[in-house]
Amino acid sequence: MATAKQKLGDFGETTVAKKCSCPKCKRPNSLKKLPTNFKCADIICDFCGFLAQVKTMNTKNIEELPSQVLGAAWGPQKERMDSGIYFPLFLVLVNDKKKHAIYYLSAGLQEPEIYVPRKPLSSNAKRAGWQGFIYDISKLPIGAFVRIL
Repeated sequence: MATAKQKLGDFGETTVAKKCSCPKCKRPNSLKKLPTNFKCADIICDFCGFLAQVKTMNTKNIEELPSQVLGAAWGPQKERMDSGIYFPLFLVLVNDKKKHAIYYLSAGLQEPEIYVPRKPLSSNAKRAGWQGFIYDISKLPIGAFVRIL
């Protein structure tokens, strides 16, 4: 049974895949969800191979970007960053009335400073030692995210 967070994430990925054209080739209906736990990417364009991350979060105001967004696993993200690989980010904001907005951040506007490693999980945790990261959106220039829906 999926948790509320998993359902929210699935909603965001499904919404981006259904409502957004590929930012690279502009082809409509070509974005597809990748398998769960695919490292650092959630969607792919089945025409041109474009990859992107999707993050979804609840918020009171879908018109206002949060200052931080929870990322995923720090290890794979850090490896890609060390190799100069950044994936574009779709951010789906959902309010309590189930209205949503989709924002987009291109890979070219991302800098290492927006990735902030979190403290590893304690030895008592189910996934002891696992380390995530936070996207610190407050470190981005104004206008870096573009609202697309």
